Amino acid sequence: MADSAVRLDGNAAAGLLEEIFTFDVTMAKVTCAGCGAEGPVAKLTAYGMAMGAILRCPSCDTPVLRVSRLGNGYGFDLRGTTLMLVSPAG
Repeated sequence: MADSAVRLDGNAAAGLLEEIFTFDVTMAKVTCAGCGAEGPVAKLTAYGMAMGAILRCPSCDTPVLRVSRLGNGYGFDLRGTTLMLVSPAG
């Protein structure tokens, strides 16, 4: 399968992330640990989606955020993120 057939933007993970966060996490700003690029989660490149998602930096392809459904919980791996900034709703 071609890469373009499974690659989506970070908004594709919004439903999964909405199950966990009480705010729109796609608007949270992240800093990539690989190259230092900054931007909203919505601009990351999303792969997967059936059981979880891997969101990669669009600049250097570093996995910035991994989230998966685990039984009756969720697993997060943020090793590719040096900072996540969340602004209050309003």
